[in-house]
Amino acid sequence: MSVRLSALVVARNEEDRLVACLEQLAFADERVVVLDRCTDGSAAIANRLADVVVDGAWPIEGDRRNTGIDACSGDWILEVDADESVSPELAAEIRGQISNVDTGYFLIPFLNYIGDRCVRYGWGASWGVSAAPRLSRKGAKTWGRQRIHPALALHGPKRWLTNPIKHQVDRDISDMIRRLDSYTTARAADLRDSGNIGSLANNVRRFFSRFFKCYVRRKGYREGGYGFLIALFAGLYPLLSHLKARLESD
Repeated sequence: MSVRLSALVVARNEEDRLVACLEQLAFADERVVVLDRCTDGSAAIANRLADVVVDGAWPIEGDRRNTGIDACSGDWILEVDADESVSPELAAEIRGQISNVDTGYFLIPFLNYIGDRCVRYGWGASWGVSAAPRLSRKGAKTWGRQRIHPALALHGPKRWLTNPIKHQVDRDISDMIRRLDSYTTARAADLRDSGNIGSLANNVRRFFSRFFKCYVRRKGYREGGYGFLIALFAGLYPLLSHLKARLESD
């Protein structure tokens, strides 16, 4: 009996990138798209190219991703965002690996781009990833109920793939700034819900520790100005989230 693979895409107003994303996932046995509060042409694209389309509104990121996982019927699930690309080499590696194992999950490395620039160093501290558990056996992965950067519950053996996902993180510096604003607004709401906003002093300290971690320990300095910006935004993320949670309301 062959192993079935579901490819899951969660999208919000991604009509300019959704076609390319779904076409690259044609190697999967099933393409599932979750449309979250879309007001553009994403629905028409999904209905044309996907096997399963779930349309709705999920303010909690973990909820909409779990909804997508539940909608998948495959033995294995590959989660890809609309701004990410799966190469033929990665597709072949995925197919080969899931035919040999039947439990657990795989971490997939990332190549992160800002515009046309591949930025290899400095990512982390809630500001970009170098690898993520995007391929999992059905039932091996559950997202937490947070609006941004949901916690993960993972079950079974951890394995690694070697071919990367190409991630178009931001188009330009303005896009980076917009993402910082969006992320910190969502994180502030999570902090208010948790009842643990924290202290200003602690988040000022975290600004410096996170900047150092990304710029020095993770070698962001090797990326010039982009590495500095990544470290800066990684440090600002908890500080701005704290200030929004304390000074603003939903």
